Amino acid sequence: MSKQKKEVCEMCGRYFTGGLLERKDICPSDQAVILCRGGAAGERHMDGKIVRSGAVWGFPAPEGNRLIINARAESALERRMFCDRIRRERCVVPAGGFYEWNRLKEKSEFTRNEGKNMYMAGICGEFAGQKRFVILTTKANESVSPVHERMPLILEESEIEPWILDDGLVEYFLAKKPSSLKRDQEYEQLSLF
Repeated sequence: MSKQKKEVCEMCGRYFTGGLLERKDICPSDQAVILCRGGAAGERHMDGKIVRSGAVWGFPAPEGNRLIINARAESALERRMFCDRIRRERCVVPAGGFYEWNRLKEKSEFTRNEGKNMYMAGICGEFAGQKRFVILTTKANESVSPVHERMPLILEESEIEPWILDDGLVEYFLAKKPSSLKRDQEYEQLSLF
């Protein structure tokens, strides 16, 4: 696997909706709700309008049939696939939480404390006439690092509008350390008989 491919596919590929939306697991290539700048993808709006839109999770890879579902916050400005879009087509992916699996394939569910909605920073764009998005990831904080080394770049509700509309704050948000999350782990009961 090339270095570029490795850097964009390290976070586990599943999250779930909740809170304002009916709970549903979202997997790569699924249609999901995102918040983005109003109008067609790539169209600049100076009126500060943010809209709710449907989009498919994953950018098509330049080669092959794979999907690129994540972009590293630390290197997104340097990657050809993301550098222009992150400057003009940022989005927010509302979620109830996300899942990660550790090396032993044990599933953990991460949610905000106090049951708040989660807002993951993303990049959106149009491919073959279809709106798509990727989720930005960052180094895992203390609540996620025991399970996985990467996690989504999580925004506070008050940061949604500045992330989507303020082009001057991109670098600030890309360097942001997400707040602590609540972790629940599923355990399967093993039977000896």
